[in-house]
Amino acid sequence: MSKNWYSDLPQYYQRQIKAMGLDEAGMNRRRMLKGMAGAAGLGLLGLNTRQAHAATQMTYMCWEGYNDPRIIDPFNKANDTEISFDLIVDSPGGFAKLQAGASREVDLVSSDMPWITRMGPAGLAMELNPDDYTEVYADFYDQFKPPFEPLMNEGKTIGVATRWGWVGPCINTDVTKPEVWKTYDPVFDAANKDKICVMDWGDWPILPMALHAGINPYEPLDEKQLNEVRLVLRAMFKNTRTLVGDLTQAQKGLLDGSLLGCIGAGSYLTSAVRKQGHKNILAIVPEPKNGLKQGIIWVEATAVLKETDQPELAQKLLKHVVSKDAAHALALLDSTCNVVTNKAVESVFTPEEKDILQMDYMWHAYDNSQMHRVAPNIDEMLAIWQEELAAAQ
Repeated sequence: MSKNWYSDLPQYYQRQIKAMGLDEAGMNRRRMLKGMAGAAGLGLLGLNTRQAHAATQMTYMCWEGYNDPRIIDPFNKANDTEISFDLIVDSPGGFAKLQAGASREVDLVSSDMPWITRMGPAGLAMELNPDDYTEVYADFYDQFKPPFEPLMNEGKTIGVATRWGWVGPCINTDVTKPEVWKTYDPVFDAANKDKICVMDWGDWPILPMALHAGINPYEPLDEKQLNEVRLVLRAMFKNTRTLVGDLTQAQKGLLDGSLLGCIGAGSYLTSAVRKQGHKNILAIVPEPKNGLKQGIIWVEATAVLKETDQPELAQKLLKHVVSKDAAHALALLDSTCNVVTNKAVESVFTPEEKDILQMDYMWHAYDNSQMHRVAPNIDEMLAIWQEELAAAQ
């Protein structure tokens, strides 16, 4: 792996990448064997590689959901393509696969925005000309139209934002009220001991607690600030040790009322149960504290691979993924439901679907949240998390 991207990553992400056993030589060997097998097969058919390149096979690396038949089948039918999928299980791992050689096999990728943006300096993503996407952006919410700084590298557009949501307390209004959660204070209330769920999702539960402590985790932190993070995590663990890594387990606890709130998730957790009819489950964000916004906005984005041998078709697929019909399907998956960047979708949402997505709340959440990116001191904060968790047990 080239040092120009890998060595600059926080060690937390380096460990995740190493754990997947990815290395450039290994990926190249797999690609070579795959190519040899393909060439042998073509030889049996009497075809040459130039003819093979004319085929409309495409590879799409993405989170589960972007491969929904409602999204992909219309594109395949209209363009005589056959799209195969490389599903992402975590963003650092997907990025590592691309860097290790999959970038020569993948045409399009949809992942968490910080990792899409990294594809620019890593030389993986095609620079997009916003003028070529005028019709696409005409339907977008202004907040995601160019110049959209989080998806730019050295003034160049790296990808297009697709869907988004917010991280904040997840609550059941049958057992608690939104006004109680104007801050994260309920997490530390002794009356709520063992009734607060904390998601064991890497940095996601840490970042909100840092914000609650008055620390902006998206800026470089000194020792004093890191100690404040330690103290707030210590206080949280003292009051609750209900760590949950499984989304459905957290949803169950909210539904049956055994949990008053869940920290480190947000709309990604609540949407599916709201789709099932449980409108008492909400994802909200606290009010700003001393001027520091307490919520977090996550965004997914899509980029075209620089090494694709069919850039026009890949860009066509990108435009399709963010089109009104495709975005409508992407917003209302069975596993999770989230708002999208295409404003035109509002015209086809039913009132019920808008309610599922909390669309009457989304701009309040946006305006009171930080835009998610990698925290400079994530390694130190994760180490503090592990130390304080161990001490609390």
